[in-house]
Order: sequence, then C-alpha cells, then structure tokens
Amino acid sequence: MESSDVSVGRAVLLIIVSALSFGSISVLTVLTTSAGVPLLTAMACRYLLGVVLLGVVAPLKEIRSTPRRRIVQLMLIGGCGQALITYLSLHSLEYIPVGPLAFLFYTYPAWVAILAAVRGTERLTPVRVAALVLALAGVAIMVGAPTEKLNPIGVLLALASALLYSGYLPALEHVQQGIPALHATFLLIAGAAISFLLATLFTGELFLPAGGAVWANILLLALVSTVIAFSALIKGLSVLGPVRTAIIATVEPFFTAMLGILALGNRFSTATLIGGVLIAAAVLLIEWSSTRVAATA
Repeated sequence: MESSDVSVGRAVLLIIVSALSFGSISVLTVLTTSAGVPLLTAMACRYLLGVVLLGVVAPLKEIRSTPRRRIVQLMLIGGCGQALITYLSLHSLEYIPVGPLAFLFYTYPAWVAILAAVRGTERLTPVRVAALVLALAGVAIMVGAPTEKLNPIGVLLALASALLYSGYLPALEHVQQGIPALHATFLLIAGAAISFLLATLFTGELFLPAGGAVWANILLLALVSTVIAFSALIKGLSVLGPVRTAIIATVEPFFTAMLGILALGNRFSTATLIGGVLIAAAVLLIEWSSTRVAATA
C-alpha cells in the first residue's frame, strides 16, 4: 500500500487538505442556498463546474486509455454512492438536528475499521484503536453526543449515510488503483454531476443562479470542495488505505466549526477547542505510527 512516489507524511497532509476542503461544503452551501438557490441546483452547478475546471487543467485525453470497466465503476461510485450519501445525510435533517447528525455520521471511521478487520484487509492495531478512540471522542465533544430522544427515522438515515460512506472509501481505493488521481477525480465528479443534473430535471429545479456572490460561492464549492477535495482524497487514500484515511479525516468537523465562526458568526466554544485537540492528537498518532512502521520496514 505504501508508495515510493508519495510519502506517508505527504499522504497524511493530502488527507488533511481533503478534509479541510470538504469541511467548507456546509458553510458554502448555506451561503448559496440562503441566497435562494435550491440545494439540488447548487450541487448540480458545483459538480458541473468541477468537471469543467478539471477538463481545463488535466490531460484528459489519456482517460481513453483507462479500461472502460474502471470508467463505469468510478462514475457509478460518484453518481450513485456520493449522491446517495449526500441525500441520506441531508434528508435526515428533516428529523434530527445538525449536531446529532454530525455525531452519528462521524462514527464512520469506526465502521471503516471494523469492516477492514472483518474483511482482513487491514489490521486493527492498538495504535489505530487508540487513534480511533481519540478521534471519536473529539468529534463527540465538539458536536455534542445526542442526549435527547431522537426520531428513529433520522437516526437510521444518518447511520445509513455513515455505513454507506464506510463502504464508499474502500470501494474508491480499490477502483482508482493504477489511475492518475486527476483522471479518477474527473470520472468521480462527472458521475455525481450527471446524477444531480438528472435530479434537478426530475424535480424541475434546474436553472442558472444569478448574482456574483452566488457564483463566487459555487466556484469555491467546485474548486475547493470538489476538485481539490476529491483529488487530494484519492491520492492520499491510495497510500494510507481507508482506515487511516477515515481517522485523519475527522479533522473535518473542527475546520467546519472554525469556518462557521469566521463566515457565519457562529460562537466559539471550549468544546470546539478540546475536540480539535483530541482529533489533532489522533492525526499525530497515526502519522507517528505510520512513519515508524515505514522506517523499520
């Protein structure tokens, strides 16, 4: 799984960059939808613009050398997996608040680790267990473990999105092997773009948003939260595997909270700080253990 081209340290940095980029989705989406743009329209524009941006910077002519089966698989993962995860998590908000949704969704690193252990693809070492506990504790403290009675439908939808994502990461790691990160990213977001475009046509929500501020936010969604996020995820995932990737990616809610404070005026809390410290400790533990293994190998 280790690569001579990409060091473990660089892969950890790539996953952090990916998580930070994904972490901007919530804030940018709120800014976009609050301007009157329907969610499906915002997501369709995000992914379509992402396809255009990648088409400009990546040598996509080489995609023709990619096996057709891999092309179809990556587009299906993007079009079905990514779209379904988004739908389930957003639909759960009709039944439960944002805090419990975040807590339930970010149980996915545990599901990834359990799935990998059951399949025998990655060992659940004591260091990884410790890092997983730190990461989950950090998320729980930051977003608040749900204490009130929750609607079971919302809980099931949130857990379903987490479980689906725990299968999404290993599937993505397997399918993208041997394919350049930019090419795999293009196919992934092209599949998502097609799905959201069809969804907007089906619901009658397809239209071009107006306003410079709206398009600035959509551009950031396409560039930062899509092109940079997915390409960094795919590159780092190919080196670290799904378990370490999932644990490191728990920095995302901390960055989302900090961005919400800066962009939306949300209140900074001690829980955010403590949760962030625990998650950072988990990332450092994973990076230290990975570097140690690589050095002794």
